[in-house]
Amino acid sequence: MKSEILSALRAQDGYVSGQELCERLGVTRAAIWKGIRQLKEEGYEIEAVPNRGYRLLACPDTVSRAELLSRMDTEWAGRNLVYLKTVDSTNNYAKKLGEDGAPHGTLVIADFQSSGKGRRGRVWEMPPGSTIAMSLLVRPQIRPEKASMLTLVAGAAFAKAVSGLTGLDVKIKWPNDLVVGGKKLSGTLTELSTDLEGIHYVVIGTGINANVAKFPGELEKTATSLQRELGGPVDRGAIVCACMRELEDAYRRFLETQDMTLLLEDYQGRLANLDKEVRVLEPGNGYSGIARGIDRQGQLLVETADGRTQKVYAGEVSVRGIYEYC
Repeated sequence: MKSEILSALRAQDGYVSGQELCERLGVTRAAIWKGIRQLKEEGYEIEAVPNRGYRLLACPDTVSRAELLSRMDTEWAGRNLVYLKTVDSTNNYAKKLGEDGAPHGTLVIADFQSSGKGRRGRVWEMPPGSTIAMSLLVRPQIRPEKASMLTLVAGAAFAKAVSGLTGLDVKIKWPNDLVVGGKKLSGTLTELSTDLEGIHYVVIGTGINANVAKFPGELEKTATSLQRELGGPVDRGAIVCACMRELEDAYRRFLETQDMTLLLEDYQGRLANLDKEVRVLEPGNGYSGIARGIDRQGQLLVETADGRTQKVYAGEVSVRGIYEYC
């Protein structure tokens, strides 16, 4: 109900009468009044004028279910939405939903993660309401070995979404970190459930530093936020909806070829590593070279000093000249 009321108010420049809301939503005036009251309690400024109706004046910075569904313009991504004030990890929660049969496109989003998950088991924790912590559940009909490319698909989509909304020059540090001004803005962790019959589901979990004013410890040197880069707070709801819209499009293109063919140009154009020296760190092995982009399987192509090209599928790449600590 609240999301439908917000959608109606957003679609109108002026006032929307109570009667019009009743007819549009098929509910009573009492139900409309109750929904308006709840929205006001959540921080929405809604003006009510007799004989004219309701008008939306201002919105809080929230990623609540009502807020996001009132703005979501996708076909399936984020349409089934679960909002949590606090959770240990949106990825963990999304995986539980996946096991319980949640549909393709289910989005889990939280205002605070107590144990946000990063690569190699790292924990990511930021103040409540300062970041975007979300996990999208998808059920692709692809072979399991192709699922790792979804992290690159997400990186390309989210970079395009954030750049389009903010005007920032958003780069991608292979495979999926978003970088602005040489500092990390966002990271993505993809996890899947599979067996011999194929993929059950894939969870694409992303954390974006939105309205973070200060980072703890060493992160102050290596991380940034949209608020820092833009000089003021951002609308987290707008970022989330843009990310879902771009991911839905990128996912469609990925499924057409089941590789990065149709996303190659978009991805390469934002690749922060391109033509720069990188250090590839793998268990028991490390080497340096020049990153020459990715192939259609999403592997990083690294040209070594002897002229050979190594294809990096797994492991971590440390990039000189991108992060300050390199």
